[in-house]
Amino acid sequence: MHSVNKKILILGGGFAGISVLRELESSFKHDDNIQMTLVNEDNFFLFTPMLPELASGMIRPSAISIPLRMVCKKTEFIQAKISSIDLKSKLVAITRPFDGMVRVLSYDYLVVAMGSTTNFFGNKRIEKHAFTIKTIQDAIGIKTHLIHMLEIADTEKNPALQEKLLTVVVVGAGFAGVETIGELNDFIRDSVKSYYHNINSDNIKMILISASGAILPELGEELGKKAYESLQKAGIRIILNTKAVDAGEDYVFLGNGETIPCDTMIWTAGVTIDAVITQLDCEHKSGRIAVDNYLKISNDDAVFALGDCAAITDIKTGGLYPPTAQHALRQSKIVAHNLKAKISGKSNLKPFNFESKGMMAIIGKRDGIAKISGHSLTGLPAWFVWKTYYLMMLPTFEKKLKVAMDWTVNSLFTRDITLVRKIKRKSVNQLDGIDSLDQVLFRSDAQAKTS
Repeated sequence: MHSVNKKILILGGGFAGISVLRELESSFKHDDNIQMTLVNEDNFFLFTPMLPELASGMIRPSAISIPLRMVCKKTEFIQAKISSIDLKSKLVAITRPFDGMVRVLSYDYLVVAMGSTTNFFGNKRIEKHAFTIKTIQDAIGIKTHLIHMLEIADTEKNPALQEKLLTVVVVGAGFAGVETIGELNDFIRDSVKSYYHNINSDNIKMILISASGAILPELGEELGKKAYESLQKAGIRIILNTKAVDAGEDYVFLGNGETIPCDTMIWTAGVTIDAVITQLDCEHKSGRIAVDNYLKISNDDAVFALGDCAAITDIKTGGLYPPTAQHALRQSKIVAHNLKAKISGKSNLKPFNFESKGMMAIIGKRDGIAKISGHSLTGLPAWFVWKTYYLMMLPTFEKKLKVAMDWTVNSLFTRDITLVRKIKRKSVNQLDGIDSLDQVLFRSDAQAKTS
């Protein structure tokens, strides 16, 4: 490679960022002229498709999280929040989480893969009272809360109060919402059967809210209808053509005028893009970074964007590619190839062009729904395909083994209902004295780059 000290900066450690990193590490393994840095707010990569199973206690957190330092063989990893990106100066400001110290990083090539965050559409009351399911903390929080509700419900003699404690409302009927309610329905009903003998199972109310006239619209009308019937059969109530418009500590208010008394609401009804991305000085589509066919920002050969935060136009349909892990993995190969071509001065850039192999969801115990290469699958075969595909997609053999073992153990035995209550956490908010090397680094780097 004909290159002299080129700095590649990757922002984001999700599917998109990690996949680009692994491709580049493989290519530049023995090239000391290439310096790579990865910045992410968490120090681990999270395998998000399995979060509903984490929330239901089917798998453990360590099975679907991989320390980023394990992946960064040649790359420097910095755990920090990305505060701003200056494309003209080729600088990125990052903030260290525990003390707010700012550092500025320079780059020759930038890869933006910052993902998305939950969108509450400005509804502060729903944001305050709802659980979300995008992080490990979210999934553990949901599981802990549900076990707590089961413990209280088991000692509650008033049937109306017991029902409120056992009512779970999931808002949003896409993949995340459907898989979450399916998993939690099994978890609650199995736990009541095995352990909570004072609970009347008729008081368990699992409710899925869809703003449209169907669930899983991505899978088409026929499969969506089959998923609807399967969920109903499993005891889940589905409310269509309705939005959740307000919420309190113990109720959800719907757009159709119905108030549902409940102590658990989970919001999966939309994503939004980080303000750092929406404020970026470049062209946007739907708040996302508009990129060309080569996944570059137009008029800037040094900046690539992919994953949830990038608006990538499908030339066949004219619409945008969906923000799925499957697409992010494919985009990462194109970005890595084009980045290598740019660095080596070649012009053989590849355009991104991808047809989805299919979509699938698990909707309960040994039950699933899938559309693969135009073929529809339902029930046990779809469930098996989902399990096999995502098991193979896990990045390391160790994680594959852990997930397979968790699945096996939990299919043979009842799920764990250990309630971990308050966890003491010592906060460190500052470093005293300028003798700390880290503090000197963060300050001096910031001063040097901004002066």
